[in-house]
Amino acid sequence: MLMWFAASAWPSYVELPRWVLHAAYGLAMLGAVTCLAGVMAFKKAKTTVNPVTLNAASSMVTTGVYRLSRNPMYVGFALVLVAWSVCLASLIAALFLPLFIAYLSRFQIQPEERAMRAKFGLHYIEYAEQVRRWL
Repeated sequence: MLMWFAASAWPSYVELPRWVLHAAYGLAMLGAVTCLAGVMAFKKAKTTVNPVTLNAASSMVTTGVYRLSRNPMYVGFALVLVAWSVCLASLIAALFLPLFIAYLSRFQIQPEERAMRAKFGLHYIEYAEQVRRWL
């Protein structure tokens, strides 16, 4: 929403080529599929998807998309936001992407990682050493 407000406040008046918009739609779809793959892996492992209820996690998911990223759902959200900023044709809107990543890293991912280390110990530490936080 902040990206849209920024793009509306400072419009670029640039008309993007159709192929750029198609690429953005593809990127948004990739982001959505990445998010969905993360959710499905959690459901398959019968553990919570809710990041607020970390103590309800019954198992660590390290297979599927979680072999590529420790946070594929957040990667998916970021990809959708990149696509959105392209569709808005706004560099101002794109400035919110690093803010989104920084905020998510500090206030969501780091607390999740602390909880995972506390709950799963060495198993999580080894996983975190092998798989990147984002990509």
